[in-house]
Amino acid sequence: MIWPCLNYRDALGAIRILVDVVGFHEKAVHTSDDGRHVQHAELTWPEGGGVMLGSAKEDGTPFEQLPTGASGLYVVTERPDEIHQRLLAAGAEVVSPLQEKEHGGRDFTIRDPEGNLWGFGTYRGTQPQ
Repeated sequence: MIWPCLNYRDALGAIRILVDVVGFHEKAVHTSDDGRHVQHAELTWPEGGGVMLGSAKEDGTPFEQLPTGASGLYVVTERPDEIHQRLLAAGAEVVSPLQEKEHGGRDFTIRDPEGNLWGFGTYRGTQPQ
């Protein structure tokens, strides 16, 4: 299993969008003593897998020093239409509309407030024969 790791300038805001709008489940969120910075968070996807994220820090661990807004993720779901509607209602920036793909599947892509691209769709990749 792979868990992508993302940094955000506003990690708490990203968690709220991913949980409250997209549908991730908040598994763990560890914040700094003042509660303003996310040291580590795990969000699980109800259809399998998840992401880890935290607040970007210039003087942090190698993962915490990664640039923000430079990631692209694809989330497999059987509910792209439902998720698309929720994101539209929340004002998400759609960069690729909900559509059927030539290679199979139905998907769309949004840009989150910090620039990361999130694709949501039914395509599960090439299956072994």
